[in-house]
Amino acid sequence: MTLALAVWPMAASAEGRGAVGFSQAPEMSSGVCFAASIRKALDCARKKCIKGGGTAQDCLETTACFPAGWSIDIFAQSKEGPHWHETFCGFDSKETAIQASRSVCSDKRRQDLMECSLVMIYDEDGKTFEPPAGK
Repeated sequence: MTLALAVWPMAASAEGRGAVGFSQAPEMSSGVCFAASIRKALDCARKKCIKGGGTAQDCLETTACFPAGWSIDIFAQSKEGPHWHETFCGFDSKETAIQASRSVCSDKRRQDLMECSLVMIYDEDGKTFEPPAGK
């Protein structure tokens, strides 16, 4: 059993599946990258966040998955004004990812927000998709 667990990540990588990593500096910048490992994806995402205007101190690693699966980026803004992005990954399909975004942004669940919306969908290769119209 231990051998199977140790070999599994290598087998998944050999099949071409990779990781996704997200970094965010709230109110400043963000970054997302797809790479062979979580560490490489997060390092790349942080560099993109810094390049986009975030500081090295403020660009935090927020989310990572291996395998990446389908990922979503949600914009959220509190009633007090500050805004940020919430990222989720590892979904098995685009439809599942979209349904998760609806749950995350449920008005009943998120009464503290003035806005919550899906802004981007990524497949496991990093291809971007616009969210469907409407909630």
